[in-house]
Amino acid sequence: MVKQDVKPTRSELLEIKRKIKLSQAGYKILKMKRDGLILEFFKILEEAKEIRQRVNRDHETAMTKIAVAKAADGAIAVKSAAFALKVHPEIQLRSKNVMGLVVPEIEATSLRATSDTRGYGVIGTSTYIDEAAEAFENLTETIIKAAEIETTMKRLLDEIEKTKRRVNALEYKVIPELKEASAFIQLRLEEMERENIFRLKRIKQKTAAAAAEAGR
Repeated sequence: MVKQDVKPTRSELLEIKRKIKLSQAGYKILKMKRDGLILEFFKILEEAKEIRQRVNRDHETAMTKIAVAKAADGAIAVKSAAFALKVHPEIQLRSKNVMGLVVPEIEATSLRATSDTRGYGVIGTSTYIDEAAEAFENLTETIIKAAEIETTMKRLLDEIEKTKRRVNALEYKVIPELKEASAFIQLRLEEMERENIFRLKRIKQKTAAAAAEAGR
């Protein structure tokens, strides 16, 4: 706030003091929000680490199972079993609130199927295909969960940065400038008060001198 733009009046001083109070209250709320978001982020971060490990583990298992199925039944039988699947996973996006931040919640249906509902017959296939199908169902489920967690984590990071910038702006710019403006107005009002007192004394002295001159 530029001092030249500040009017040294009592009403302006009251307005600036009101703004200081509001800014300080906003600063406390935003700081609490930032700290809460950071705690939530670290909690989600632990989940993200775990889910990434699960993705890698489930992916490795699925690739091993499909390799075994191809070796046992042949690549053509595995492809035929894959194309026979009639029910496909469906994903629904919802939202939930975390510290005032809207984050996605992913709900998936038809992720898992039994050998009876997968579309391929039991004749001409072995249990290796069933095991491969189940392994990929596990992998798909884990990937969907990972997508939800990592999207939440990214949004939390963005909100933390945004809130951090607001907190810093209030702490290092807005509130100090308002306080500086308040001190400037207070000083000017005191100077003006002293000038008025000095002017009144001068007027009083002149009036007394004029009255004494007239009485002679």
